[in-house]
Amino acid sequence: MGAWWRLLAAFALFPLLAGAVDDDRPAAGRDPANPSCPQTPNWTDIREMSLTPVTRNGVRILMAEGAIDAALPQRLQAALDADQTIEEIWLRSPGGNARAGNAAGRIIRDLGVRTRIPSGWTCFSACNFMFMGGASRVIEPGGVFMVHMVTFTGDRGAIQYATESGAAATTELIGDVEQESALLASEDNDFLIRMGVSRRLLTDVMYRQRAVELGETPAQRYCLTLDEATRYNVNAPGRPDR
Repeated sequence: MGAWWRLLAAFALFPLLAGAVDDDRPAAGRDPANPSCPQTPNWTDIREMSLTPVTRNGVRILMAEGAIDAALPQRLQAALDADQTIEEIWLRSPGGNARAGNAAGRIIRDLGVRTRIPSGWTCFSACNFMFMGGASRVIEPGGVFMVHMVTFTGDRGAIQYATESGAAATTELIGDVEQESALLASEDNDFLIRMGVSRRLLTDVMYRQRAVELGETPAQRYCLTLDEATRYNVNAPGRPDR
């Protein structure tokens, strides 16, 4: 087995959670490859996250929708500075730039804003960390907190290019992936501690998913039940829901 496949095999951990939980996820419309998750996640196809202030039932809300790009933290800070009456941020996103997601989460925590995943919306990957920045956090019934393994890259193009370029390029890519994935995992671990989220979210859930595709086997995703989200202190309302 070559070095590259040894690395992929190291990522391919079994996605089993310890202990049984009440499963509040709807059975209809689940993804056969990722049965805990919806087959068609509602996370929008907006390429750069839009930030739209609205008022709902007297609450000032920032609607954060779309992919998390590198410039999001600066836009988010500007939006929150421009409207200091914002109390909540509602999130739906397919993820994106991991470090930008962490930075956005820290901005949200510094300002003490609440985060929410409304019913029917999906928050995936880097969006998880933006959501966990909330001073208090609400996943509504029917809201989807979808995770995958912490990794620096799932870029199949980079993988294919390196393997086609020969052993030297493949070895270089493996080194980059190993180093950056380790750094990102350390940063994420520190982030969870600071946000009051259980580190078991990483060890029990995120590290148990396959990060990249292996042949015809797709990468893995896992969607937390509300019971699991509460157990890991991801869902932490902090005060009675509105």
